[in-house]
Amino acid sequence: MLTIIAAAAENNALGKDNDLVWHLPDDFKRFKRLTSGHHIIMGRKTFESFPKLLPDRTHVIITRKKDYKPQGTIVVHSLEEAIRVSKLDEQAFIIGGGEIYKMAMNTADKIELTRVHGEFDADTFFPEVDKSKWELVKEQYHEKDERHKYAFTYLTYERK
Repeated sequence: MLTIIAAAAENNALGKDNDLVWHLPDDFKRFKRLTSGHHIIMGRKTFESFPKLLPDRTHVIITRKKDYKPQGTIVVHSLEEAIRVSKLDEQAFIIGGGEIYKMAMNTADKIELTRVHGEFDADTFFPEVDKSKWELVKEQYHEKDERHKYAFTYLTYERK
């Protein structure tokens, strides 16, 4: 199964200057719980936004750069190649960025979307979820609180 996992604002904002524009600790914990032990497929800029490799995950990086070879990763040059090298993992994840999400919308089986309640200035956006192709099968609301400046909802979509 190929799952897109993302946190996007109500205006589909993902981030700005290669960074998130919010801090949601519970969403980070959920991301870690869901993706640990699996292949995480991402673009080069998303990978370079990490301070270090994420533990207990196989990093698959899509880039046009032919000589790009960060230690401890698998480097590929297309989404199709990324999916191919991840095929032994029964649950691989697409983790960004915006262009990779757009490419994966026609291929993925599932979307795990954290909808952050607010609109943000951003330079990277999540693609619109086409309700004719995706069915909302689960949602869980999280109030804003002392650790979360914004309310958010976990939304799980499955391909129709």
